Amino acid sequence: MPAPQSGRPTSPTIPALYRLFFLYIEPISALVGAYFAHFDPSEYLVLTHAPSFSPPTTGTTAVLSQLANLYLLFAMNEAFVLRSTTDVRVWRTLLFGLLVADLGHLWSWNEMAWGNVAFVYVGATMRACFLAGVGLEAKVDRKEA
Repeated sequence: MPAPQSGRPTSPTIPALYRLFFLYIEPISALVGAYFAHFDPSEYLVLTHAPSFSPPTTGTTAVLSQLANLYLLFAMNEAFVLRSTTDVRVWRTLLFGLLVADLGHLWSWNEMAWGNVAFVYVGATMRACFLAGVGLEAKVDRKEA
């Protein structure tokens, strides 16, 4: 006779595509951005929008170092917080915040390099799909009478 079940939701497995993107691809990409923003600000500015490039001033370099810190925070949140749990509520909460940031990013940059814009769209699409439950199964243990 099977053991009685509690009727409480169990943690679903996060699908491999989401784990690959949010635990590896995107954090590594954010670390690359952090590296260029802090250690090679001229190249970062060229990669962001070459036609408007001018050598960075001290103020621009300081702002890019602050941006690098945000990229680092972004990478650590995804790589460490999401890796620490399979609780979909935690994943949804963190990814919702990042989706809001994606939308702000896309709205503020109207003439950015296509590779960067395309990657932000991919990230935003992945987050929207996760938040919409695409590919996620809610597993519920049912109490048998």
